[in-house]
Amino acid sequence: MSTLEVPVIKPDVSALRVNGSRLWQSLMTLAEIGATPKGGVCRLALTELDRQGRDLVVQWAREAGMSITIDQIGNVFMRRAGTNDALPPIMTGSHIDTQPTGGKFDGNYGVLAGLEVVRTLNERGIQTEAPIEVAFWTNEEGSRFVPVMMGSGVFAKAFSLETAYAAQDVDGKTVKDELTAIGYVGEQVPGDHPVGAYFEAHIEQGPVLEDHDITIGVVEAVLGIRWYDCTVTGMEAHAGPTPMGLRQDALQVATKIMQEVVAVAMRHQPHGRGTVGMVQVHPNSRNVIPGRVKFSMDLRNVSNELLDQMDAEIRAYCAQVAAKTGLSVEVQEVSHYPAVPFEAGCVAAVRQATQTLGYSNMPTVSGAGHDAVYVARLAPAGMIFVPCKDGISHNEIEDAKAEHLEAGCNVLLHAMLARAGAV
Repeated sequence: MSTLEVPVIKPDVSALRVNGSRLWQSLMTLAEIGATPKGGVCRLALTELDRQGRDLVVQWAREAGMSITIDQIGNVFMRRAGTNDALPPIMTGSHIDTQPTGGKFDGNYGVLAGLEVVRTLNERGIQTEAPIEVAFWTNEEGSRFVPVMMGSGVFAKAFSLETAYAAQDVDGKTVKDELTAIGYVGEQVPGDHPVGAYFEAHIEQGPVLEDHDITIGVVEAVLGIRWYDCTVTGMEAHAGPTPMGLRQDALQVATKIMQEVVAVAMRHQPHGRGTVGMVQVHPNSRNVIPGRVKFSMDLRNVSNELLDQMDAEIRAYCAQVAAKTGLSVEVQEVSHYPAVPFEAGCVAAVRQATQTLGYSNMPTVSGAGHDAVYVARLAPAGMIFVPCKDGISHNEIEDAKAEHLEAGCNVLLHAMLARAGAV
C-alpha cells in the first residue's frame, strides 16, 4: 500500500437492529385507513381508501429522504440512494391493498418492514453501495379487479398493460379510470425499472411455523398450482323407484374422484396439496338422483415435475372411473401457475441472516402467490416468513406477534445489506 492510499474500513453492521416498536406503530397507523369493526382492514385496490394508504406510505418515504417513481400501472418505487447509483437497486416490498375482510399484516408488513429498514439505516448513518428500494405493487389481492398480482404481473410482462387497464370491477369501473381517479398513473413503462435482487417479508398465512414454534421461515419456493373443473354426467331419476344397482348417480362417482384428489396429494408429500372447494349438483333436489356434478380440483406442489405426476395420476383415475361406471367424466384445466424456486443466493442470504441473528428457523414453501413470484422472473428473489396466529389470513382477526414481525424485519435488513453492500 502506498503512503497516499487510505484503507477502506467498512462499518460493522452485525449489531444493527430495527426499531420493532416503530414498525408496529406504522402498521397500526396504516391499519386505521379502512379499519373494520372487527379489527381488520378493508382497503380495496384503487379506491379512495387505497389512495389514502398510498399517500401515507409515500409521505413516510419522503420523510425518510427517499425519491419516488410511479409506473403506468401504479406500482410505486421508493428509493434510498446508494454510493453507486449505477447499480440496480436491492428491492423489497409487497402490497397495501387488502381483501374485503382483510387483516393488518398481509402485504402491509412487507412494505412497512422495508420502510423500517431504510429508517434504521438512516438513523445509524449506514450507506450502501447499491441503492435500496421499497416497492408496493398495485392490486395484489385481486379482490376488486382480476387478475391477481396485477401490478407485478404487468411489471414482469406476464400480461399486458392494456389487459390490466381494461379489467372491470362488479360495477363496470375499469382499472385505468380508477387508477386515474386516485392520481396514481405514473409515466414509467412497467418493467423499465431495474432490480438487482428482491426480498419480500410476509406473514406465513398458514399454520406451519406456529405449529413448530419457529420464528423465521426461509422460503425456498412457491408451490405450482393447477386448477381444474371436473364434470361427471349421469342421469337424473326418482330416488324412490330406482334400484341402487340401476342408477347412474353422478354424485357418487364424483365423490370417489374428490377422495382421489386428496389421496394424490397425500402420495406426494411433504408439499403436495389437493383440494375440492366448489361443488355444483344438478338438479340439487332432495328426491332426485343427481344427473350432473361439476366440481373444482386444486393440485399444488413444489416442482413442476411433481405437479405433472399429480396431473397424470388424477387424469388416469378419472379415465378409470369413467370406464368402470360408464358415466362421462370430463376434466378441463382452467388455470396453471408453474412452481417458482427462489434464487439460491437470495435464499442463502436469508438463511445466513437468520442464523447470524440467532432466530429459530426452518426451510419452508409458500402455498399462496405473492408479488415475488413475478419479480423472480426478472431478478434474483427470496422471501421471509414469520408466523401468524392460528395460520389465519384474509380475515379480520389476522394477527401476528410484534416480536416475530421485528425478527423478520431484522432478517430482511441483514439479507438486503448482504446484497447491497454496507460501505
